[in-house]
Amino acid sequence: MIDDVPAGVRCHTRDDLERRLLRKLDLRMSIILILYALNLIDRTNISNARLQGFEKDLHLHGEQYATTLSILSVGYITMQVPGNMILHWLERPSVILPCCMLVWGTISILSGFYTGIVVARFFLGLAEAPFFPGVVFLVSKWYKRDEVALRMTLVFSGIFLSAAFGSLLASGILHNMQDKLGQAAWRWLFYIEGGITISVAICAMFILPDFPYNTRWFTPEERELAISRLAEDGHDNADELGKQTTMQGLRDAVSDWKVWFFSFATMFQILGQSFGGYFPTLCATLGYDTTVTLLLCAPPWVFGGMIAFALTWYSDKKKKRYQCFMVSNALCILAFIISIFTMDKAARYISLFLMAQVISGYLLLFGWISNTFAREPAKRAIAIALMNALGQTGSVIGAYIWPSSWGPTYRYSYAICIGALGVSTGMFGGMYLYLKHLNEQIERNEQDANDINELRDPIGFRYLV
Repeated sequence: MIDDVPAGVRCHTRDDLERRLLRKLDLRMSIILILYALNLIDRTNISNARLQGFEKDLHLHGEQYATTLSILSVGYITMQVPGNMILHWLERPSVILPCCMLVWGTISILSGFYTGIVVARFFLGLAEAPFFPGVVFLVSKWYKRDEVALRMTLVFSGIFLSAAFGSLLASGILHNMQDKLGQAAWRWLFYIEGGITISVAICAMFILPDFPYNTRWFTPEERELAISRLAEDGHDNADELGKQTTMQGLRDAVSDWKVWFFSFATMFQILGQSFGGYFPTLCATLGYDTTVTLLLCAPPWVFGGMIAFALTWYSDKKKKRYQCFMVSNALCILAFIISIFTMDKAARYISLFLMAQVISGYLLLFGWISNTFAREPAKRAIAIALMNALGQTGSVIGAYIWPSSWGPTYRYSYAICIGALGVSTGMFGGMYLYLKHLNEQIERNEQDANDINELRDPIGFRYLV
């Protein structure tokens, strides 16, 4: 649509303009990597604190630690859909997302002072809830369908950054800050990491983009190109004009069975990935001290990040979603099987590498759902949030399937995770077959149509499967 550059603007070819646009956008979006790393560090620092007297100091017994993990998910689930509805309505992610960070950073700092950790964790979940689905929606509003999966991994590689370097940071704090100013080292963990979050959130307000039609630091030709390239990729006109109301999107999302199917399948997927909240504990079964254990947590997540980049790049290049997702889950199940049948240190450590890469399949899922609802922006915002919200019930359940009494082998825990990933893989396989059937139907309709106006979908539109 933008083969002709507007009058008065220096002439560039379409490809040159698009490359320049993507470079500028990718550079701005790259800050999300740091934001999401801090999101996860503040959410999971409790698992590192557990290794340095957290439970003893707060007198937690039995399932009380599991409750402190699961209660965050309750708050997280509660605000997912309202958060994305507000984001779609106000259309200012550059303000809304950093403000969420300011709130959860403050709560993280206060968690170090406050003894009612369950209450603090609930409100931390409320504050963090809008961030992940909000970022997924933001990315889906800027990139074409065959660009989304790799960009999801680029911006969400904060998962691997937080897991790897969060453990290194925690190791330094827990080792050096014990009894400083009369405070336990795990309390300093909350103070320092929360303070970093607040500082970065302020910077993010001046870096993050809004949406293609209202980002202020774009030139007119860049804005026109950003809008037109999405329209050509099958995004509905409402996507760039913002005409579909938030309530229409809510009604459309809750009445579409595909949204619910994705959501429940994601619940089993997240249950199968529940080992993440206990990763330092699983590393501790190797028999090393706290400092070494935390250092050993880093390499598996670095490896997981490398696999994620390779898998999502291939997924975008070949336009294949489910097959890459299935490979990731299969490797994770293999890791669980290894851990069930051996206590050998080398074998179990290798299995942690294979477990960590399962996040790449999870990122592919959000690229897939964004692709599936690409033409309906308000509906897509709700679908992303609903899928992640209901999916997080898997985190609530998963917090209770790793009791200390099942350690150090955790065979029953691994068996439950194998079953959960098997169910999710099967359910998403059913969706894969259904969307393939829809693509065949769309192709037949194009061949049989006498008038282009009779078609419900744009010419050439296909679901990515």
